[in-house]
Amino acid sequence: MSAPPVSPPDGDATIAGAGTIRVVLADDQPAVRAGLGLILDAAPDVEVVGEAGDGDEAVRLCRELCPDVAVLDVRMPRRDGVAATREIVAEGLADVLVLTTFDLDEYVFGALRAGAAGFLLKDTDADGLLAAVRAVARGEGMIAPAVTRRLIRAFAATAPAGPGVPGAGVDALTPRERDVLACLGLGLSNQQIADRLAMAESTTKTHVSRILGKLELRSRVQAAILAQELGLPARSPAGLSGPRRP
Repeated sequence: MSAPPVSPPDGDATIAGAGTIRVVLADDQPAVRAGLGLILDAAPDVEVVGEAGDGDEAVRLCRELCPDVAVLDVRMPRRDGVAATREIVAEGLADVLVLTTFDLDEYVFGALRAGAAGFLLKDTDADGLLAAVRAVARGEGMIAPAVTRRLIRAFAATAPAGPGVPGAGVDALTPRERDVLACLGLGLSNQQIADRLAMAESTTKTHVSRILGKLELRSRVQAAILAQELGLPARSPAGLSGPRRP
């Protein structure tokens, strides 16, 4: 990646003066790590507080530095991105954004099941990387837009059927929460869900938090995968309950 000058886009809630996003960056290729670091540090609202060349070091740095976001390569020596994600999320050390070349392999699936909040391609441009880091820091999560639905469908196709598939708690969701879950399965952001279901974005955030709690999920990405597994997005938009803005 190159590192052109960047600035927070208009309307971004996480901008200079609204608090600095502290990032731990892990990639086993020094040149890639340096390029990513330059992009992130060029933004006024992001600071790379630690860099690691493997998963063990990434976990150690997260324990020491308590970053907001850990940006991890999925394939690293000693401990890969999946194992590192699992430990970082389980200990509540940071939200995790996974970077990969995107071949839909088991590493990516494993990282999402481990609770990664986002998934991004290494060829993403500087603005895309910063947008993903900011989204993850806001608690929204991020999957590369170009591959969101393909990734979720492919992930769902690999999931075991029958007992053992999470989702027993879906019956406890309210109709509106099921609508929000279906929208998550479509890869929509909080603002897009709010627009579709004619509600405030803050209300959407509340519904997402309640959904994650009721279904015992770690991230909205896992909720999106579950929605696909349950076939919730298969309904047409008209099947969603409640009024929607035109």
